[in-house]
Amino acid sequence: MKISNYHKSKNDEVSLILDWNEIINYDLVYISKVFTNTKVPEEVLKMSNVQYGGTGFFYDKAPPLKYEIEHQMPDYHLYDDWIKQMVLKSRDIKEFDPYLNYSIGFMTRGCFRGCINCVNKNCKKVEYHAPLEEFYDNTRKYIWLLDDNILGYGKWEGIIDQLIATNKPFSFRQGMDLRLITNKRARKLTNCKYKGDYIFAFDNIEDSEIIKDKLKIWKSYCRKTTKLYCFCGFDKTEKYNNNFWKQDIIDLFKRIKILMEYGCIPYIMRHENYKNSPYCGMYNNISRWCNQISFFKKESLREFIFVTDGKNREEKLYASKKYMIEFEKQYPNITKLYFDMKFELLNQYI
Repeated sequence: MKISNYHKSKNDEVSLILDWNEIINYDLVYISKVFTNTKVPEEVLKMSNVQYGGTGFFYDKAPPLKYEIEHQMPDYHLYDDWIKQMVLKSRDIKEFDPYLNYSIGFMTRGCFRGCINCVNKNCKKVEYHAPLEEFYDNTRKYIWLLDDNILGYGKWEGIIDQLIATNKPFSFRQGMDLRLITNKRARKLTNCKYKGDYIFAFDNIEDSEIIKDKLKIWKSYCRKTTKLYCFCGFDKTEKYNNNFWKQDIIDLFKRIKILMEYGCIPYIMRHENYKNSPYCGMYNNISRWCNQISFFKKESLREFIFVTDGKNREEKLYASKKYMIEFEKQYPNITKLYFDMKFELLNQYI
């Protein structure tokens, strides 16, 4: 969207290309992708009129946009025609809410955590990136922040105050750092027009004690739904042996149980390497259970997989049952601890 507005400011004609075959008709074509496993034809990338970038191509070494593009107001109408086409094809217009109703951007960039699996692993600190006015469109109902670690920025409160001053509901979509929560920060975040669920992260079981301490603070202020991203399927040692896969499943269950106790919702984020696990099916089962809140709040994992709800779920879950049965035979002590735990029974904040 920034690239589009930059070229429109130079009176260039700009289109969103929806077909690889259209590329030859343009003087210059930009291609980006967020995820490394998104497929782009190699022959397209070799075309003389194509430039490409983004984390999906270069991960943590992705070159930045030119300054004058990076600090350009986004073209919020770039996707209008595409959305119309999708709606004509019976897609629900609500799916495209971010394109239609949100101002989207970063006010800070970077993080100091240095997590090995993260595109920000080479960063050393959180830095100021841009003023709100750079991407804020007053005609749009909401604000969507993509900051990597807003609570790690020394002047975080000033950022929140600027957002509050717009009188628009806003949200940080990347997941905030719960380990940095204090009474002051919790009070500030819960006394503003926050859009949707609060989202944090709980990626390492080693952080369980600090996560529990911070959740006690957070829950003393917040009664809205709170989600925590739970990253799994990634071995920092890169050994990926059976002991890792077993322990990773156990650690994931432990995190889910802790979040149940604090009345929070886990959102399972699987690294693509989980597909190589002998327990790939279990990762899928756990993800489908947790990431559908209506089921997660009412059913244990065992109930979710084995009990029909009158909507033919049983027929659709044949493979899922197989994975559960095989895992239970192999690790009965693990399944005894975790297959039957329920949100409504463990939640201490009902």
